[in-house]
Amino acid sequence: MSKHYHPWHLVDPSPWPYVGSLAAFGLTSGGVMYYHNFIGGGLIWFASLALLLTVMIVWWRDVIREASYQGHHTLAVQRGLRMGMILFILSEVMFFFSFFWGFFHSALGPDITIGSVWPPVGIQILNPFEVPLLNTAILLSSGATVTWSHNAIISGDRKNTILGLIITVVLGVIFTALQALEYYEASFTIADSVYGTTFFVATGFHG
Repeated sequence: MSKHYHPWHLVDPSPWPYVGSLAAFGLTSGGVMYYHNFIGGGLIWFASLALLLTVMIVWWRDVIREASYQGHHTLAVQRGLRMGMILFILSEVMFFFSFFWGFFHSALGPDITIGSVWPPVGIQILNPFEVPLLNTAILLSSGATVTWSHNAIISGDRKNTILGLIITVVLGVIFTALQALEYYEASFTIADSVYGTTFFVATGFHG
């Protein structure tokens, strides 16, 4: 075994970043083809989604093996992983902040192109105290259950770890189903002015 002179883990060559990029490209391309009624678009989208889910499973498996069995995740590596997660969360905050900015900018000063009113002319908004409020409660509840699972991991409680994760996944499925139902019942689309664009993009990226 070669001697290491640094605390960092240099990962072994892996095919998963390349395969994952191809799957993501196919997912995007297949979706565009499907929405524009190209033959085979739906098949490409579904196959790419299946490939992307497979890559997620095997890549995370490899990361777990590196940490649990091979001992590559030293304290320095763990700090790097935490910093990467912090930067990811900050990028998500900035992403949603930009869409909220666009929404409130248009709401507080409606342009003549949308009828100088908010919501824009022809848009029938959804009641915020129905499905949106329920989905918000589900989303917050899933945050509580995954925190419960995380604390159980720290305590070495396998039973509550699994239970917390199962409840979190179930809440995520319910949230996604209600969001799809809300999209189906909405009287506007993503192409209906700035309101439709910000609504569908900001809510869709919760997935």
